[in-house]
Amino acid sequence: MLPLVLFMTLMLLFLLNMPIALAIGMASLLALWLHGDLPLMMVIQRLYAGVDSFPLMAVPLFMCAGALMEAGGISRRVVQLAESIVGWLPGGLAAVAVVSAMFFAGISGSAAADTAAVGAILIPSMIRRGYDTGFAAAVQAAGGSIGVVIPPSIPMIIFGFLTGASVGKLFAAGILPGLLMGVSLIGVATALSWKNRYSTVVAFSWRRLAQCAWEAKWAMGAPVVILGGILSGVFTATESAAAATFYALFVGLWVHRELRWRNLPELFVRSAVTASLVLFIIATASIFSWFMAIEDIPARVARGLLAVTTHPMALLMLINGVLLAAGTFVETTAALILLAPVLLPLVPTLGVEITQLGAIVVVNLAIGMLTPPLGICLVVSCTLAQCRLERVIARIGPFLAVLLVDLVLISLWSPLTLWIPSLLHR
Repeated sequence: MLPLVLFMTLMLLFLLNMPIALAIGMASLLALWLHGDLPLMMVIQRLYAGVDSFPLMAVPLFMCAGALMEAGGISRRVVQLAESIVGWLPGGLAAVAVVSAMFFAGISGSAAADTAAVGAILIPSMIRRGYDTGFAAAVQAAGGSIGVVIPPSIPMIIFGFLTGASVGKLFAAGILPGLLMGVSLIGVATALSWKNRYSTVVAFSWRRLAQCAWEAKWAMGAPVVILGGILSGVFTATESAAAATFYALFVGLWVHRELRWRNLPELFVRSAVTASLVLFIIATASIFSWFMAIEDIPARVARGLLAVTTHPMALLMLINGVLLAAGTFVETTAALILLAPVLLPLVPTLGVEITQLGAIVVVNLAIGMLTPPLGICLVVSCTLAQCRLERVIARIGPFLAVLLVDLVLISLWSPLTLWIPSLLHR
């Protein structure tokens, strides 16, 4: 009965709109208390052990690097470069929103930060040029969701921490799926823009492209530092996050000179507060995961799924359905912590490598960021566009549809996730 009490309490607290960290912590505490044989002092020990991890230091560091790069003028230069590349397409600003999000995804590691950094510039621009407000917010939310797929990726760091998978391989596995999602979204955005007769931004010019690329050279150096260091083996994910933070400081203060010393305390505090929310969820969820391990819940759930089907592809599609549902109702970090231990025992039956499974999980949860009621990218875009959520939901359908097709391809064709890791980690 204890597992039932645990999950029923958790769902009830979620429905009561209690903060996710408190909901997970209180449900776990109740289950431990009812167990009776476990000292409650273990709660304090697990809270500490849950975040006492070197890989998890990358989470606040990447968040800090993203905030510094946004304030240091990198976001604006990335948008200008994207505009020079795809601004000539029908409804060019919609394509620019996706391409800019793809560029910034290689910097921030966070979908919310990606959506906010690019959307703050492009959503008002699209609205001023006559784009429907709901469409402008929808295309930016869709593009922002790629922020957790293209490396660096905070959810991939958490998945690696939970499962023992190589974060470097997970990052490499996200490159082609992220590019596939980006190209697909550009195609949908362009088709819808052509249908609605939205104008182009600029005519294509090699001279303008070269000029914007030159102005954005320091901005595009950030992904080179982050990904180059990790994929070459020079940095761990955590070390690359620290290097990215120092790079952002250097560029913002001394190259672009748009970052001021007096702004740093506010940026550091804001990044620390945002990171603390994620780490608090991880800390309380470690109690939850520990209790699930004691009760052998992951193995029991795995046996339940295997009772439905043992065919690898059917099982993988079933898992995709579970992940999509979880991403709709549960915050990304919490969903990872709750589901990763359950999925790990299924790896041998699925016939996939843990690296591919990690990429599939993260893509599922990225799509969940576009679905109400807890789609964080939708919420951020609505805030920036100053429109109601219902108006954006009415426009998000085509973007969700193409991402679901991408998810099926990523799930069924392993080279999309394993080819680049195989080249880099022979």
